[in-house]
Amino acid sequence: MELDMEQWLQQLQKWIHEVEEWVHQQPVEQLYAAFAVLLITFALFGFFRFLRRSKSNTIVLAGLTGSGKTVLYYQLRDGSPHQGTVTSMEPNDDTFVLHSELEKKGKLNPIHLVDVPGHSRLRPKLDEFLPHAAGVIFVVDSLDFLPNCRAATEYLYDILTKAIVVKRRIPILILCNKADKVTAHSKEFIKKQLEKEIDKLRTSRSAISTADLTSEFTLGVLGETFTFSHCRNKVAVAEASGLTGEISQVEQFVRELVKP
Repeated sequence: MELDMEQWLQQLQKWIHEVEEWVHQQPVEQLYAAFAVLLITFALFGFFRFLRRSKSNTIVLAGLTGSGKTVLYYQLRDGSPHQGTVTSMEPNDDTFVLHSELEKKGKLNPIHLVDVPGHSRLRPKLDEFLPHAAGVIFVVDSLDFLPNCRAATEYLYDILTKAIVVKRRIPILILCNKADKVTAHSKEFIKKQLEKEIDKLRTSRSAISTADLTSEFTLGVLGETFTFSHCRNKVAVAEASGLTGEISQVEQFVRELVKP
């Protein structure tokens, strides 16, 4: 064994000596050029790897149970609300071209859409998809908004303060669903109420920050009333109706993040 190691070291020294002799025989300009080409090659390789890694086509649907996430999922995929669907207990997860774009000519970039169940015990599944998300659509029931305002605010707060969301600046669309109903609250009203409730929530949570294990970042500007414009990531508010198929603002949000 010692003999084999000694032979291997002798062979290695021989190779190193041969490489040194070859380098000394080459013109300096040629060595510089070869080194420059090598550097450029590594730089381009790293750049293209970064581009492939950063271009995500994953859009995540989140929100409370009953907000209409699954109906929106099917509208985007099939152009149908699939009436009669029940509350999802497992994520709906598929990759497809938006149904409204199926008749368009040319190659279209498919989206990877994930509908995360809204039940409190199933929400941790959201963490499986956020690291790869290009954007999050947080669905709010604008018809029954007030009775669910506090619960919706807490869920949204938890998303907005997640480290992965803040660090990657993942855009979030607060989607006021069921906007076709006469008694539905407007997106302006919902936005103001959510901001007001988040302002209260961040105050109460900061008071017990040592015990608060869910919030990884603090929202807002110290000493100022909270607004979504204070968030590091872009937060927009829009309206839709999953049942009637009025989802143009949803599709616009998706296509801004996942280019056709």
